[in-house]
Amino acid sequence: MTEFWLISAPGEKTCQQTWDQMMAATTRNNNLSTNHKFNIPDLKVGTLDVLVGLSDELAKLDSFVDSVVKKVAQYMADVLEDSRDKVQENLLANGVDLVTYITRFQWDMAKYPIKQSLKNISEIISKQVSQIDNDLKSRASAYNNLKGNLQNLERKNA
Repeated sequence: MTEFWLISAPGEKTCQQTWDQMMAATTRNNNLSTNHKFNIPDLKVGTLDVLVGLSDELAKLDSFVDSVVKKVAQYMADVLEDSRDKVQENLLANGVDLVTYITRFQWDMAKYPIKQSLKNISEIISKQVSQIDNDLKSRASAYNNLKGNLQNLERKNA
């Protein structure tokens, strides 16, 4: 799996100047990295108190999302059993491979309206990830039941 670093660079007068300076420092002059823009729109920040309160919630959300993503990947590897080498090609985000998704990331304004507060956007993400977690649990249970039934049938036939 390719390693990605998501960084925020201190700004010059324009975003493009910052990008050009970073590109010159990391790719053109010494080939340290391959860079891709990860455009995030200006979000509704709110007050400092709201941001401080949200930082704890975001840390919890980050851990939760990380655990669900790892569970999905692990379960996919378990399901593919003999074809573990195909896990990477079956892990998709919005129908494309993960590298393409990350390097061509576009904010989904319909799912995450930028007029909403950061708190609301984090709640939307939390609900969606909770739904994915619940779906995984129910599908894993159904799969394990089917797998157990198949093993029982194979024993009976043997």
